[in-house]
Amino acid sequence: MSSSRRAQAIAPFHVMDILARARALEAQGRDIIHLEVGEPDFPTPGPIVQAAMRAIEGGDVHYTPALGLPELRGAIADFYRTRYGVAVPHERIAVTPGASGALLLALGALLDAGDEILMADPGYPCNRHFASFIDAVPVRIPVGPESAFQLTTELVERNWSGRTKAVLIASPSNPTGTLARDEDIRAIAALCAARGASLIVDEIYHGLVYEGSPQTALAHTQDVVVINSFSKYFHMTGWRLGWLAAPAGLMAGIERLAQNLFLAPPTPAQFAALSAFSEETMEILESRRREMQARRDFLLPALRELGFGLPAAPAGAFYLYADISRFAGDSFAFAAEMLEEIGVAITPGIDFGEVMPERYVRLAYTRPLPVLQAAVRRIGKWLAVR
Repeated sequence: MSSSRRAQAIAPFHVMDILARARALEAQGRDIIHLEVGEPDFPTPGPIVQAAMRAIEGGDVHYTPALGLPELRGAIADFYRTRYGVAVPHERIAVTPGASGALLLALGALLDAGDEILMADPGYPCNRHFASFIDAVPVRIPVGPESAFQLTTELVERNWSGRTKAVLIASPSNPTGTLARDEDIRAIAALCAARGASLIVDEIYHGLVYEGSPQTALAHTQDVVVINSFSKYFHMTGWRLGWLAAPAGLMAGIERLAQNLFLAPPTPAQFAALSAFSEETMEILESRRREMQARRDFLLPALRELGFGLPAAPAGAFYLYADISRFAGDSFAFAAEMLEEIGVAITPGIDFGEVMPERYVRLAYTRPLPVLQAAVRRIGKWLAVR
């Protein structure tokens, strides 16, 4: 039995090779510093865990409506109102099995076979794979430090075609941690509206921003699909819960897709998430955001001092996308060598697109500050003798 052409066309995550080798070295007794996987190291906040336990003990483990618990949809609507001052009716919010489920629903509701969706390269690989999965066409637009690795209005206009039906923006982005400018989001939204296309904005790292107070895309336009997640800022990665906010006209189609693709989001996770927006939880989350900022503020200048190129400083998320061209011409070989020789695991740029992937690596500052300091010492000594 052979797999479909669709399955064969999906590229593997090369970082998983790095992770597998790192685990093998750990099994041999090596001390490995993991800077490769984009998952916060903090545990899920206690109030969220306790809410899940109460739900499970109370027998609240049955299917929920396809778009999620009405109480949770309402809590998300309240979150937009209190944090951003934006009114989003709960009827326009769908709770999903992770942000990946939200993106799949959005693409399925908006695109037909052969439709093009514009997105930045480098970018999170699942974005293009999901588009291909529904037989849409991901159009990857090269971006670099000059635009903070983000799409601009000019880039979107230059790459627009008669088949363009959607634009995807990630802000903050993975792998770069950079933000799209508010003026570009507004202008691209207006361009999409004028040409009968749709704008999707991935805001799953939006809670982890360290400068200023960026607005949700919903503050600039209501004619947008915004995707978010309980994984990153809320530290609920394994709970597999996300959400989307969409125009009212899309919700019936999104609900039909959700009913058939997922039936419903995971019930214990939804009851847990009801406590994610409590004052007690928010105090924990904001304390951890400040810790993430301290890690970034250490690692960014430390890597620059070692000779890594970081022309576009990340404003959010927990990644540094670093230029290694001073040291090597092959990021995968560089990452593999670093792992074998000094036990520091990082992600090569090959996972994130076709724009000079051999030149870049991603480092996730999802480890405590003393561990990051140890990683910098190892890397500095290693580079000095290479």
